[in-house]
Amino acid sequence: MKRKVEIFGVDQSKELELFFSETLVKAGFPSPAQDYTELKIDLNRELVRNPDSTFFARVSGESMVNDGVDDGDILVVDRSLTPFDGALAVCAIDNEFTLKRLSIKGKKVILKPANPAFKEIEITEDNLFSIWGVVQYIIKKV
Repeated sequence: MKRKVEIFGVDQSKELELFFSETLVKAGFPSPAQDYTELKIDLNRELVRNPDSTFFARVSGESMVNDGVDDGDILVVDRSLTPFDGALAVCAIDNEFTLKRLSIKGKKVILKPANPAFKEIEITEDNLFSIWGVVQYIIKKV
């Protein structure tokens, strides 16, 4: 089976500091920007709250486009968080990874796509199923 999500571990062996502008970037009329900044941001510290339970995943496919998740996006996923109704989650179903919105009503779990071209997946006792983690951030290429 083709994986819908590629899984990657988190490398926190070194800091990844990048320059960071303290000035807010407005989406309206332009404002004068500073020529330089001395602040730095470490994306590991910013995006990874629980290093031992966090992984990255690259999305493959278009089932979640109406939730703003596109083919090739990178997800930051935390396994330590309790899945909840409405959460965007990476799941393993019948030995295949997928990204879907969770619908949890008692013991009933439905995996909901965000694209009408795809069908909901109702989890049954016949499925090999686990929730791998809850999506915390989506990293996009624009």
